[in-house]
Amino acid sequence: MPLSERLGAHVKRTEQALNAAKNAVLKPAGLTVPQYAALLRLEENPGISAAALARACGVTPPTMNTVLKNLQELGLIERTRHEWHKNILETRLTAKGEQAMAAADARAVRLERALAAQFTDEERKTLVDLLARCVDFLESPRSD
Repeated sequence: MPLSERLGAHVKRTEQALNAAKNAVLKPAGLTVPQYAALLRLEENPGISAAALARACGVTPPTMNTVLKNLQELGLIERTRHEWHKNILETRLTAKGEQAMAAADARAVRLERALAAQFTDEERKTLVDLLARCVDFLESPRSD
């Protein structure tokens, strides 16, 4: 099958282009896409563990630990021991992290709105539905 007919190649190329565009708009805010993704999830889930955050962001735990270490060094997050589970570190945004997140998110939202504007309302809904169908298929158990 030629590469031009492989759906996975088109999905991957789209993801790469989106990540490159997001890296460009996030750079002035001082964040990378993985750092932004972690802050976005942390904002929604204060106290989340590194393992859960890794799953939410679609990266490995060692990768997330590196991202968190960098965010902590920048003063954007704090990590404290869980009250009952002493082996679990809870992660939360600092005030500086909340400010960085707000600045980065404004930039990312502008990019996503500009991307969404490339489609009609009906096309956007169709695209979201088609992508959801891809996820449903790819995450469903199969015996290949």
